Amino acid sequence: MTREPASRVLVVLPTYNEAGSIRAIIDRVRAAVPEADLLVVDDASPDGTGAIVDELAAIDPAVGVLHRSGKQGLGSAYLAGFARARAAGYRYVVEIDADGSHDPAELPTMIALAEAQSADLVIGSRWVPGGSVVNWPWLRRAISRSGNRYAGRLLRSGIADITAGFRVYRVAALAGVDEAVVSSHGYCFQVETAWMLERAGKRILEHPIAFVERASGRSKMHAGIVAEALWRVTAWGVRDRLRGSAPVGAGRS
Repeated sequence: MTREPASRVLVVLPTYNEAGSIRAIIDRVRAAVPEADLLVVDDASPDGTGAIVDELAAIDPAVGVLHRSGKQGLGSAYLAGFARARAAGYRYVVEIDADGSHDPAELPTMIALAEAQSADLVIGSRWVPGGSVVNWPWLRRAISRSGNRYAGRLLRSGIADITAGFRVYRVAALAGVDEAVVSSHGYCFQVETAWMLERAGKRILEHPIAFVERASGRSKMHAGIVAEALWRVTAWGVRDRLRGSAPVGAGRS
């Protein structure tokens, strides 16, 4: 990706075996925020996702792809995207799933909210008034709700949906958020980065969204991810209390 940023927004899409959905989500992102650039970070998907993005990038200068040598994790992919956004001078960097669970049509509102209210992070939240999940079984809904509440209590966080992966960051707020300080590269990455910004006193807002269960492909979520997140959140919370840190809070849109 060599062109100068237009609206100074970079949308980052991590992928691993998303051949069935990648064309559609790129089309939806480009329609929702046509002025934004888009970077796909592909971890050598065996199903050819990276090759599909190469085809799209050849005809659309707003689309770029970062090919990595193997599966390195969600957090690592986003950190690579953050680094690209800083280096290229973007103002905002967006996290969004490649499976269609996050509606790109919410992005103009989320970006405008960040700009109008000088927010450092806007989270597309399922668990604030107006937010929802669609086509989730009750068990997954319960795990998500209880996981967010547990993290909120242990970390003394004011963020209702701290595990959410649909986000708009102000790039300047991510200074120092890199491989050297972020310890989790799986799904717990979302908890860690939001908590880091919250503890640093950054302005965080939550915007209600409808999260829709993916229509194609297979979810990457499994019991090991939940166990890792539980362990890490517990360790962070205990360490925070032993250090005597004060509670933190967040705002909502």
